[in-house]
Amino acid sequence: MRQSRVAIPGEAEDGMGRLIKRLVVLWIGFMTVAAAAAAVGAQAAKRHLVPSGEPDSDEVTLVGIFEPVSFASTAQHFRGGTLVCWYGGGVIDLRGATLDPAGAELTIRAIFGGAQILVPDDWQVTTSVVGIFGGAGDARSRFTRPAGAPRLLIDGLAIFGGIGITSQSQAGEAGVAPAT
Repeated sequence: MRQSRVAIPGEAEDGMGRLIKRLVVLWIGFMTVAAAAAAVGAQAAKRHLVPSGEPDSDEVTLVGIFEPVSFASTAQHFRGGTLVCWYGGGVIDLRGATLDPAGAELTIRAIFGGAQILVPDDWQVTTSVVGIFGGAGDARSRFTRPAGAPRLLIDGLAIFGGIGITSQSQAGEAGVAPAT
């Protein structure tokens, strides 16, 4: 004789609850391992990446790993460069720079960090940033910029980090320090 099983109220939810708890524990474990691996990677990168560029340099390499970076450009033909923000970040002020007539490209890697990029309001800025739990955004006012306006391309990667493009410093105009 076959016995039928009587469903107990809440039994299905207990099975589903256990599954959700396991998934949460796995997610927390994954995030802990990922953060630890990123910290080890950042420490290794900090030993190998050497910042370069003065305020009047046309190309720069800026590094903010486990520390802030603050840079204000006065270049006459700024062509771009790289910025690495790994468990760090800062402010990159390009409002005093003049872009190269061919335009400029700034490649940014923001990993558990981020940057504020200050540009003149009339520049055309195009972003091509791959975001994984992060991204890039242009917070400047929306209006049609002149056809011949200087062009800046910002590309790169944002993992648990972000890149903000503005025309005014969040810390106030006096908040941007010279290059460090």
